[in-house]
Amino acid sequence: MYSKRIRKTTAELDARAKELRRRETPAERVLWRRLRKAQVMGYNFRRQHPVGRAILDFYCPKGRLCVELDGPIHDRTHEYDAARDANLAAHGVRVIRFRNGEIFADIEDVLARIRAALPAPRDPEPADHPSPR
Repeated sequence: MYSKRIRKTTAELDARAKELRRRETPAERVLWRRLRKAQVMGYNFRRQHPVGRAILDFYCPKGRLCVELDGPIHDRTHEYDAARDANLAAHGVRVIRFRNGEIFADIEDVLARIRAALPAPRDPEPADHPSPR
């Protein structure tokens, strides 16, 4: 069974996440416009969300999904990224990654892949009583 809470951050990491939200990259800005306010299947996302010693670019708690945008620096951090992804997976969080260029080239494909990674929304429970007309 997965632990529900894996956050365990520090005040310094929380402050760093806040600063990253203020200095978002152009790719993060474009994607955030499409993720915010539950625009994707009704799921809420958080941006620059601190978890443990990491800051997740975008995180959907209900869907247990992390969306990472990889810029040029990630060309040199494959091992670190893989270890971080494995740690999140051990806590039941799925990680999907996109290159920054994918955001600009085909945002609709990116959103379709995010939707495919999220659990299907549950239908509302049927009412015990018919609604009045």
